[in-house]
Amino acid sequence: MSDRKEILAKFDRIWGSPPGWRGVLSAVNHSVIGVRFMITAGVFFLIGGVLAMLIRAQIATPDTNFLSPDAYAQVFTMHGVIMMFLFAIPMIEGFTLYILPKILGARDLAFPMLSAFGYWCYLFGGLILLGGLFTGLAPDGGWFMYTPLSTRPFSPGINADIWLLGITFVEISAVCFAVEIMTTVLKVRAAGMALHRMPILAWYLWVTAAMMLFGFPPLILGSVLLEIQRAFDWPFFDPERGGDPLLWQHLFWLFGHPEVYIIFLPGAGIVSTVLPVFAGRPLVGYSWIVVALIALGFLSFGIWAHHMFATGIPHLSLAFFSAASMLVVIPTAVQIFAWLSTLLEGRPKLAPPMLYIYGFLFVFVLGGLTGVMVAVVPFDLQAHDTHFVVAHLHYVLIGGFVFPILAGLYYWFPHITGRGRHRGLTLSGFLLIFFGFNLTFLPMHLTGLLGMPRRVYTYEADLGWGALNLVSSIGGFVLAFGFALVVIDIIQGALYGPRARGNVWSATTFDWPMRTPPRSYAFASLPRVDDRDPLTRTPDLAERLLAGEGYLAEPREGRRETLGVHPIEGEPDQVLLLPGPTFTPILTALAAGVFFLSFLFGAYPLAVIGLVGVAAMAWLWVWRSGAREDEEPVAIGHGAYAPIHHVAADPPSYWGMAFFLMANMVFFGSLVFGALYIGSGAPVSSLATIPPLGAWATSVALGGAALAAFASWRALTAPAREVWFAASGFAAFIAAVALAVAFALAPSPTGSASAATAGALLLYGMLQTGLGTYLCAFALLRSRGGWISLKRAVVPRALALWQAYTAAVIAVGWVILVPPSL
Repeated sequence: MSDRKEILAKFDRIWGSPPGWRGVLSAVNHSVIGVRFMITAGVFFLIGGVLAMLIRAQIATPDTNFLSPDAYAQVFTMHGVIMMFLFAIPMIEGFTLYILPKILGARDLAFPMLSAFGYWCYLFGGLILLGGLFTGLAPDGGWFMYTPLSTRPFSPGINADIWLLGITFVEISAVCFAVEIMTTVLKVRAAGMALHRMPILAWYLWVTAAMMLFGFPPLILGSVLLEIQRAFDWPFFDPERGGDPLLWQHLFWLFGHPEVYIIFLPGAGIVSTVLPVFAGRPLVGYSWIVVALIALGFLSFGIWAHHMFATGIPHLSLAFFSAASMLVVIPTAVQIFAWLSTLLEGRPKLAPPMLYIYGFLFVFVLGGLTGVMVAVVPFDLQAHDTHFVVAHLHYVLIGGFVFPILAGLYYWFPHITGRGRHRGLTLSGFLLIFFGFNLTFLPMHLTGLLGMPRRVYTYEADLGWGALNLVSSIGGFVLAFGFALVVIDIIQGALYGPRARGNVWSATTFDWPMRTPPRSYAFASLPRVDDRDPLTRTPDLAERLLAGEGYLAEPREGRRETLGVHPIEGEPDQVLLLPGPTFTPILTALAAGVFFLSFLFGAYPLAVIGLVGVAAMAWLWVWRSGAREDEEPVAIGHGAYAPIHHVAADPPSYWGMAFFLMANMVFFGSLVFGALYIGSGAPVSSLATIPPLGAWATSVALGGAALAAFASWRALTAPAREVWFAASGFAAFIAAVALAVAFALAPSPTGSASAATAGALLLYGMLQTGLGTYLCAFALLRSRGGWISLKRAVVPRALALWQAYTAAVIAVGWVILVPPSL
């Protein structure tokens, strides 16, 4: 036993974070980063709640002058921005980062540094938005920032720029999270954990990450285009020069409606995890739920115009999106019936987490019913932009997310803190939240049906809305008191609650057979999975893993090791070496912050310095990874051996590059959609606004990109690898120069929306080829330094993917920009 204690002490030294501020700024451990995300999101939630109280105070009675019109516009805008972008999504990210490796039986995520970088991007972007709020320069055009109200003529200050740049900074975090989670679920699991044996929560979180990967790039593109219009007068959304304000709505709701399900699915995953524990039986319909949530993920991307029924889109589109909106009910109903069946077949216990699950079922079902109502076009035309929609939105989002999050908070609270709570405060907080919520938002359905518009800062007494608004405002303050009790309950429990060790709920998932609060390495040895509920068959699993009966039971050369597995079968195929504490993520985020702040204040030369800083930190980030020799397979336990991930066939970094390129593809696809959308209504019949010489330059760029792709693929197997790296980089550089020439020869992008979209396509191609040149230089120097071989081929394979994708997108751009006559 003393030997085992010494081994555990070594694990603590290897996986722990340094003390003091050095540890705060350099930590990359998933538990630390996850808790930081959740605490930061909680603080933003409290700020958003205070703003909600200001809104309710302003409209509690008619003709109130509590807030000025300008202040009210900023308050209601920032309430929505905070709750959507700075609370809901980051809370999902933090919860996932904390819990996912534990339920998968792993020691950490696939890319710990990427998680840390994502947190700092989220924090810095959120601080930009808060800075605008506290200085009176907050965005004031609604959380959706519709054009033309957010363009320069109607918003001449930097208010809208704060939204565009702050939100884009935050969304970088979301894309990093999506790549992290999708890769982790596929490659970093317990031995034997095939896809059909994964915990149901892992399925929910993977689908959520996939939706984020495909849902956030359209918003990022829309923000980039609008910021370019505001900064450089490129008229993407200006109808006088061929643009279209509705393009913003299309791009925004391509993100915005899937976001509703991005927020809902993790909450539903918590319900599917917690409810069976207190029902005393396994979840009914595991396979049906997996199919349903995948279907829900697909369907959510086909109904973005659900929010645009009143914009004058064609009748055929109205019919299609209305039908698709109702079709979403089916996969949602599958989950609800599975939960009810689990309750009916079990013997439910009324524990604190179950209070919020029952509240979720009641509130979310009501929100779903009103969702069906607004999916009917004639009704939506009447209720659109009224308080009825506000009420529906809050019933769905608070019912579908906040109630499950509170259930999860009380369920995993002993796991995170190792302590319990005061039950009296828990029950009182739930009752105030449940009744306060319904008292707030149920009357808003009626005020909406009576015609009260959204976002009005006051109203006249003879309209008949006063009594209902007063009731809603009283309910809002009751709701706020309920959340205050929850905060008090959590704080006093964390500080003074009774000790809660071990599996306090008798759960059957991997997150409980460990010390609570968990150690930095989570598992003293890694488990093997034989069925979906491992603790049912092996109730003493915690003791066995602590005794070293699992995989990777002993530290090796100070390395942070966890298992990599086959993405489908779950059998070990590599050992992942993970990075320790480093300042690289925060320094990279700071360099990105220089870019965003410089752009915000129009200091564009300084923005270039920020981009150079990001490129330099990215180089340093990746340069430290890898090895200079082909290591032999190492023992992992139970008589098995596996290669180090540097020489494995499909390391996580390769999957990460593939997923990042998928997000990049969606970004480019959204740009192509915007170009074709503008071109279809432009005065000219084609987007080919570049002259013949520019078209020839674009053709040269296409040839250069194709040669760069060919050379990069040859570098994978050819003996003269470095020659092919150099050839690929030179061809990519020629392509970038040719695109720059085409851009210089093209008509001014300020003249028309068609010219602006042509310019955007050329700039995108220049960025891709420029980064391809950068990657080739990196690969060449890595190869000369001995970091690359036929086995250690992660960098060449990633480069080949990048160059092939670049050639494909330039070919698409060539088809759009170059007239057939040339």
